[in-house]
Amino acid sequence: MAGGGGRPHDGPARLGTILGKARSGGQTVEEALTRWLVYPGVLRADLLTAAGVLISLGVSLHILMRKRVVGSAIGWTGLVWLSPVFGTALYLTFGLNRVERRARKLKRRPSQQYDETPQAPASVPEAYAPLDRAVRAITNLPTVAGTDITVYRNGDEAYPAMLEAIAGARSSVALSSYIFLDDEIGQTFIAALKQAMDRGCQVRVILDGIGSGYFYPAAWRRLRRLGVPAGLFMHSVLPWRMPFLNLRTHKKLLILDGRVAFTGGVNISDGNRVARKPKFPIRDTHFRIEGPVVEQLTQAFLVDWAFVAGEELEGEAWMPRLSPAGHLTARVVTSGPDADIEKIATVVLQAIACARTSIRLTTPYFLPNDLIVSALCLAAARGIAVDVVIPRRSDHRIVDWATRAHIDPLLENGVRVWLDEPPFDHSKALSIDGEWCFIGSANWDSRSFRLNFELNVEVYDPGLARRLDAFILDKCETPLTRADLDARPHLVRLRDAAVRLLLPYL
Repeated sequence: MAGGGGRPHDGPARLGTILGKARSGGQTVEEALTRWLVYPGVLRADLLTAAGVLISLGVSLHILMRKRVVGSAIGWTGLVWLSPVFGTALYLTFGLNRVERRARKLKRRPSQQYDETPQAPASVPEAYAPLDRAVRAITNLPTVAGTDITVYRNGDEAYPAMLEAIAGARSSVALSSYIFLDDEIGQTFIAALKQAMDRGCQVRVILDGIGSGYFYPAAWRRLRRLGVPAGLFMHSVLPWRMPFLNLRTHKKLLILDGRVAFTGGVNISDGNRVARKPKFPIRDTHFRIEGPVVEQLTQAFLVDWAFVAGEELEGEAWMPRLSPAGHLTARVVTSGPDADIEKIATVVLQAIACARTSIRLTTPYFLPNDLIVSALCLAAARGIAVDVVIPRRSDHRIVDWATRAHIDPLLENGVRVWLDEPPFDHSKALSIDGEWCFIGSANWDSRSFRLNFELNVEVYDPGLARRLDAFILDKCETPLTRADLDARPHLVRLRDAAVRLLLPYL
């Protein structure tokens, strides 16, 4: 019963009475309706209830049609029915995972991709032909021969090489970074980009709207003041204009003249210059890539720039003819909450399924979904050596807590988990059988596999794979055992288990 002692059937009668008095008393209909709506009776509550039901029903229909993960669909549906307004607001902010972007087809030349050189056939080891075929179906891209890859450790090695490449660019510079700070190294990069533009290069820069600083990142403001074309990915300081708060571009890409590319895990910040002993040093691994596969990297950037700025970049400045630069075979794999959803995760599953002797990976954050956990467990069960290296302490304490509550099935099934001692290592690498490897920006968590826009490169090359193998095995000094997990105090285990429920969004 509502205030004023009204009953449900009193509402229409009360409305009729108010309208009658309005006609006799000279009130307008609007004034009469205002009196009726603010009258402390049941009808007002009924209208609010009906509105809540309609909102919950509409959002529930959207959830049923869009959410493929059953647990996620059940959770969101329950929340919007328990609290229509609050639940709907959260769903619009964090629950919408798909973004419509204009597709841009890869423009391959029909017969020749290299300067006066017939396109070299990309061959892969016979044992990996099924994996090659599967990834081609997933990405709709071919493996490309003629690739050369150089490995850099930390910003100490990567930054000088990147800055030298920017200084040598003659036609175009494309840069995309999740974190781009306006600190000493950030300002050095900004100055280099400005100089490239001043000597006639076309320069385009993408910063993530969350990773580089929410309220108009300082590096973005400095670039704009200097006249350097720079865009923020999925960003607005107005919440109602930014319904995709949870979706970010996590790519790290630098492409010079469409011929030389850098990618991997290194962001642009002073923390990555480990030799200078920053307050929180961040170790990492980055890669310089040359050869025809750079065209696939460039296409990934051009799609993002068209989405951010609405500008289609064309011509030889961005897409020149490319010559072989090495002997590696490679292919780009992009992933994101659009048409590319979960492509990197699917490639990882395919690679695990094709493994014959070893699976070795290092990642700063390890919270994969149950499918990938099960795949690793099954691989270990069939006798494959599976080694997973995670930081003892990452830069996100909550993720560390959730990880401890997530890995027990792996340890139970024979997967070896190792703790990488500080300083924190942000490197991401996967090596299979010492012959195939997967490098790039994606972490092994649900955010990278499903929510973020990511870019990885698969490489068929024993030399690089074994180098990454050695890099990963060198970290395998401190094992994490089930006894270690069981030794945690009960309250700590309870905290970790509770935080794990946030797995889809950590």
